[in-house]
Amino acid sequence: MPVNPANASEAPFEAPLLELRRKLEELEGYPEGSGRSKELQALRAELEQRTTAIYRKLTRWEKTLVARRSKRPHTLDYIGALTTDWVELHGDRSFADDPTIVAGFADFRGRSVAIVG
Repeated sequence: MPVNPANASEAPFEAPLLELRRKLEELEGYPEGSGRSKELQALRAELEQRTTAIYRKLTRWEKTLVARRSKRPHTLDYIGALTTDWVELHGDRSFADDPTIVAGFADFRGRSVAIVG
């Protein structure tokens, strides 16, 4: 059965992680006290351990599904987080903008850089 890459929750290899995340969210909603912090800490540690174990063993196709997710960071997300004074270039002088490629100039750690992504 094919997996919809746009929906992260449908990846079969992530089912155990989703259940742990649900438990964690539910527990975070409870009021403070009654040993809640120890259980939260244990769940977070288990989630981190299982996430690492699962993602280390992904097949090539599963890695492709992760890379194709619509909620993954895109080039402009990285540019916004890592640079300042971003000036994007537009158009190809023949037809129009290509939304799959971004290019421009920015400051990165005090240096002027050209970026194509």
